[in-house]
Formats: sequence, C-alpha cells, structure tokens
Amino acid sequence: MPLYEYHCDSCGKEFEKMVRFSQIGKPQECPKCHSNETKRLLSRIASLGNSSPSGSSCASSGPFR
Repeated sequence: MPLYEYHCDSCGKEFEKMVRFSQIGKPQECPKCHSNETKRLLSRIASLGNSSPSGSSCASSGPFR
C-alpha cells in the first residue's frame, strides 16, 4: 500500500496514511479530529525537481555524481 500525506481542513493537521489503491480517491479520516474534510498533498519528494531555478532535479546535484 502506498503512503500518502494529507491535510485536514477542519483542524489543520497534516498526517501520513497508508491507503489501498481502491481508497485513493476517497476522503481519509483525520486522526486528530476525525473529520473527513481532508485533502491529499503533493509529495515533497515529487515536488523537489521543480524547486531549483535552473530546472534540474536534486538527483543530479550534490556530492554523489
């Protein structure tokens, strides 16, 4: 099961949850307030490639080349 990050619109908590593929499009319950008003977040790892001004990904920079 993949691990996803969520944000609760009711209380503001961010949390991670392992979700079955069949449940990906459905709202997930917040562990703090138990609301279903949650949104899946874009993974921080997936968004790193767009953070550098040159457009290069983090995988190609750094001491390990």
